[in-house]
Amino acid sequence: MSSTHGGEAQDIKGKALDLESLALYQESAVVSRTLIDKKVGTVTIFAFDEGQGLSEHTAPYDAFVQIVDGEAEITISGKPLRAKSGEIVVMPAGEPHSLRAVKRFKMLLTMIRA
Repeated sequence: MSSTHGGEAQDIKGKALDLESLALYQESAVVSRTLIDKKVGTVTIFAFDEGQGLSEHTAPYDAFVQIVDGEAEITISGKPLRAKSGEIVVMPAGEPHSLRAVKRFKMLLTMIRA
């Protein structure tokens, strides 16, 4: 994991980086790496092994998900949808949602709190 200072990973600033390489798959695991962490929001890259996921929860802000690799099932208020590499999903604030890796997948999660 990278070092942080001022709420952000310093080793990524001012560089062109391959997004997929910022979080690597691990067997039977969910890996995350926070790229930006500020009062106004966060940007986090996740890597989910096949079958792994996040249980149902809610967030007080809209969550913008960009699928970087693979395929996920995202359930929002009981309605499942499939999202694959190159697609985005906005999970509305206050609505219960969960994620599960249909195939292993990576996503970039952006939460804006303001």
